[in-house]
Amino acid sequence: MFDLKNHLKTLVEAHAPSGHEAPLQAIVREAWTGLVDRFETDKLGSLISIKNGTPAKDSPRRKIMLAAHVDEIGMMVRDIVDGFIYVHRISGVDNRVMLAQPVLVHGKRALPGIVAAVPPHLLTEEMRKKYPSFDELVVDVGLPADEVNQLVQIGDLITVDVPMMELMGKRVAGKAMDDRACVAAVTACLHHLQTMKHVWDVYAVATVQEETGLRGAAVSAHLIQPDVAIALDVTFAPQPGVNNDVTNEMGGGPGIGIGPNFHPKLFDRIKEVAQANEIKIQNDIIPGASGTDAWTIQVALEGIPTALLEIPLRSMHSPVETIDLRDVERCGRLLALFIASLDAEFLAAIEWKVDSEKSKLEVPS
Repeated sequence: MFDLKNHLKTLVEAHAPSGHEAPLQAIVREAWTGLVDRFETDKLGSLISIKNGTPAKDSPRRKIMLAAHVDEIGMMVRDIVDGFIYVHRISGVDNRVMLAQPVLVHGKRALPGIVAAVPPHLLTEEMRKKYPSFDELVVDVGLPADEVNQLVQIGDLITVDVPMMELMGKRVAGKAMDDRACVAAVTACLHHLQTMKHVWDVYAVATVQEETGLRGAAVSAHLIQPDVAIALDVTFAPQPGVNNDVTNEMGGGPGIGIGPNFHPKLFDRIKEVAQANEIKIQNDIIPGASGTDAWTIQVALEGIPTALLEIPLRSMHSPVETIDLRDVERCGRLLALFIASLDAEFLAAIEWKVDSEKSKLEVPS
C-alpha cells in the first residue's frame, strides 16, 4: 500500500538544488518504476515517465503532461577565509531565516555545518536593527582551515539539512516541500491510475531548474508536445503577515489557478471532475504570471492548453515549509480522475470558438 507520508519524507530530505537534480531524479525513478511503462530523460535532466493509455480509435493517442519540479533552493560557496565558508544564494533563499540553520556542504565529501554570524554582543546598535545579509553569513563545519581548503572549493553546493517534522493532525513541515509535495501528488496519481482505465497517454515529468527560470518545463514541453498540460506547484497558505487575498486554506483541498496563464475551459472541466467526486478544491486568482511551470508550458510550440493545481503551503522558501497531507492526496486523486475522464472528443470540447459578432467590444459613443 502506498505510504504518502514516508514517500514525501524521502523526497524532501534529499538534496538536489537547481541544476543538480540527479540524486532526486534517482529517487523519483525508483518510486515510479512499476507504475509507468517507460522512462525518458531530456537533455536538461528532467525525468519523463510515460504511462500508456488504452487503445483508442484515434491514433496516435492523445498526450497529457503533468509537470512538478524537483529542484530546491540552495546556496553556493562564494569564498573560504580562515576555515569559514562564505555563501552565495542559488535562486530564492531568504537570508532572514538562514541564521543558525544546519546545512550540508557538498565538497569532496558531504560536510555537516551550521550557518553563523557575528554574535549580537559585538554588533553596533545600528547593526542589531537589521538581519545579516548573505555577505555577513558564514558556514562553520568545525574543521581546521587547512582541512576545509582541501575538502571545499569555491562553487561547491550548500543545502539546508533538516528532517521532515510531523505537526498536529495531518500537517508536516520541512525543506523543499516546494515542489516535492507536488511530486508526491503525481506519485499518488500514478498509484490511483493503476485501478483506472484511461485513454490518453500520461507523461508525468519531474522537471528541473524551475527555481532558476522555469527552464526544465520549457524543454520537456517541446520534447513531449502534449495536447494538454497540468503544472503542479505550491501556493501561499494563510499565516500572520500574509494578505488573505492571495492565499488558499491548508486542508481545504488543492488550489486551481484562474487567470491568463490558464485555459478557462480546462479549468472548468477539472472543477467539474472535482465536484462530481466530492473533492475539495479552491480557486486561486492569478491575474498575471504564475511563476510556475505553467507559465512556460502554456506558450511552448503553438500554445498548449494548460492548468495549474497547487498545494497550499506556509513559510514558502524556508526550511520549515508546512503543508497538509490531505491536500496532497486530494490533488493526486483529482489528477487521476481527470485523466480517466479524458476521451477522444475532449480537445474539440475545449477548443476556442470565437463568435465574430459577440466578440466585438462595445465602444461608448
